[in-house]
Amino acid sequence: MELRPYQAQALETLWRYLRNADGNPALVLPTGAGKSPLMAAIATEAVANWNGRVGILAHVQELVEQNAAKLHAYAPDADVGIYAAGLRQRDRFNKILVMQIQSVAEIAHQLGRFDLLLVDEAHRIPLNGEGRYRTFIDACRKFNPDLRVVGLTATPYRLQGQAVPVCGPDYLLSEVAYEARVGDLIRDGYLSRLISRPGATPDLSGIHTRGGEYVEAELSAAMRAGGLVQRTVADVLERAQGRSAGIVFCVDVAHAEEVLFELMDRGETAAIVHQGTKKAERRETIAQYQAGVIRWMVNVNVLSEGFDAPHIDCVVMLRPTKSPGLYYQQVGRGFRLAPGKDDCLVLDYAGNVLEHGPVDAIRVRRERPGKAAAVETTRAKECPQCTALLALGVRECPECGHTFGSLDPSHLDRPVDAPVLSAQQERRIATHAVRSVAFERWPGKSGKPPTLRATYQCGLRRFSEWLCFEHAGMARANAMKWWQERSSAQPPRTVEEAMAAVYALPVPTEIVVDETDKYPRILSAAFAAVAAVEVQAGQVDKRAPAWLRNAIGRAA
Repeated sequence: MELRPYQAQALETLWRYLRNADGNPALVLPTGAGKSPLMAAIATEAVANWNGRVGILAHVQELVEQNAAKLHAYAPDADVGIYAAGLRQRDRFNKILVMQIQSVAEIAHQLGRFDLLLVDEAHRIPLNGEGRYRTFIDACRKFNPDLRVVGLTATPYRLQGQAVPVCGPDYLLSEVAYEARVGDLIRDGYLSRLISRPGATPDLSGIHTRGGEYVEAELSAAMRAGGLVQRTVADVLERAQGRSAGIVFCVDVAHAEEVLFELMDRGETAAIVHQGTKKAERRETIAQYQAGVIRWMVNVNVLSEGFDAPHIDCVVMLRPTKSPGLYYQQVGRGFRLAPGKDDCLVLDYAGNVLEHGPVDAIRVRRERPGKAAAVETTRAKECPQCTALLALGVRECPECGHTFGSLDPSHLDRPVDAPVLSAQQERRIATHAVRSVAFERWPGKSGKPPTLRATYQCGLRRFSEWLCFEHAGMARANAMKWWQERSSAQPPRTVEEAMAAVYALPVPTEIVVDETDKYPRILSAAFAAVAAVEVQAGQVDKRAPAWLRNAIGRAA
């Protein structure tokens, strides 16, 4: 098993971070992008190259099995064990131990010393210093104060009414060290293309919210009222003709059972799983679905995350949600590639796409003092010709070619409210407090030299700039100016020289960003009143764990 280019880049970035920066990093990869192979590569390299011992934590037994299987596929000879009571496996002293957190939270003292812990679905780590993850990690640190923790997630925020960042100085995970983006991976052929069509949505105007989410009992009643389930299932089957594997997200068990009945009454093969489904029955049902025996998997709060079924080519949302994280996880079930699968059809009968916008355009606004950051979504619009759901800024529908703003009177009945020249456009300049900065080597395109990408973590938002140390002219001059603002040492000549010293540079307290255009542009950076520092190529933070200190030259 070989890593994809973005997985290899994430791996290289992680080792560089652990050598040169303090803290516990997060790696963000979209659903279906392959977190399990990346964890396998991290664990096996830590063992083989530095004789470290690695623990991998997951919250459900399906993920434990999946992660262990990917480890065996990536490195068949690796010393891998499993500790999960539900799987009836209690290995303890393997060099790589894959664990279910519920089984090991209170017995860290029985499992020996770990050098590195990887946490799958890391957005589940509590933020308040309590919970099973914290209990286990704190106990592990008693055996090894140099223990480092790496979190892997597709959604680097939790939702507790408003968005709460997974990373930051007050949390277990310090910052996002690497992020692969949905749009890029779809473009490069690593994730499945999504086709979205709207359905008739229910009236949710009378549904109350509690803790930032719809009240479940009221929501269930609304989704089952007036024969809505029957009409919806009939519409799903009409639209999903030719699709081989569908997954349906429902509000509660009563809602799911009605959907299941309607599917089976129309001659469809379907099954249901929810929190009350017995483990043996649940495993058998999932196995039959993955084998293609069952066409429709109806579920309630079970298969939204960590469920690996690449052949899913139809996602049906019957569960309205205020949570962009849950919305993302539901749609993400269709991201994976599979033989014979050209794309995945997303049928939204819950209004989630219109509520939250395209799944690759969910952002988070900056935090305000005393309040959590709020999720900012790019809302969607419907193509009048083919009904595809598109981002508001799209000018031409990729499905049917319809052009928005056409002079054809049938498509336009009023002037377009947009400036004719960019100079007339009102600029949007914002200042963002900086929590941390991550750096990575960015390969050049079409034979051009590589660049250094600096990514600033500002609350839950990230802004990047590219520094062209190996270019000529103004590009090189701008990179030198950037360096001289941070250090009195001679600017590096190559990206490799910069990478060897860049983590010793001071981190800005804030940056000023022009957010007017599609890609934000960093205008300036402000620093605390400290003297410029001297940094030398090859300098490595002495806080790096001992088992990584001998890897100084690896990045070059």
